[in-house]
Amino acid sequence: MGQKVNPIGFRLGVIKTWDSKWYAEADYAKNLHEDLKIRQFLKKRLYSAGISKIEIERAANKTKINIHAARPGLIIGKKGVEVEQLKKDLAAITTKEVFININEVRKPELDAQLVAENVALQLERRIAFRRAMKKSVTSTLKFGAKGIRITCSGRLGGAEMSRTE
Repeated sequence: MGQKVNPIGFRLGVIKTWDSKWYAEADYAKNLHEDLKIRQFLKKRLYSAGISKIEIERAANKTKINIHAARPGLIIGKKGVEVEQLKKDLAAITTKEVFININEVRKPELDAQLVAENVALQLERRIAFRRAMKKSVTSTLKFGAKGIRITCSGRLGGAEMSRTE
């Protein structure tokens, strides 16, 4: 079997940066679990907004959360009402003061996470896997990507298989 290297871990510190930016000696495990809970909560709650990345920065008693979303309007809501509600819900998860920054993903068709979620959503809606994969590949290349590779595996078309496009 081929030796596979995690694409994020392979690039960390070279051309990619960490998703969590903080340092702790005593509370490391607590902070790590808190980060995981925050990410899981935000992913589930804001799935329709197209979340591509969540960055968490900690300093003393402050937690800064940067959310990269395809549709930031859904997160912000009318006059920022949704953001305030989100802050209250996050304050229940973490003990520190929470600051939220929302960044827009300019071209969601070029973001790997968003393309993958789009293909997964199409598969859940019972669209043919070949059509879903081909459509994503063509639209991504049309938006100026240098290359794209999609792998789907599991029960596709009633049989246990894996396909790469």
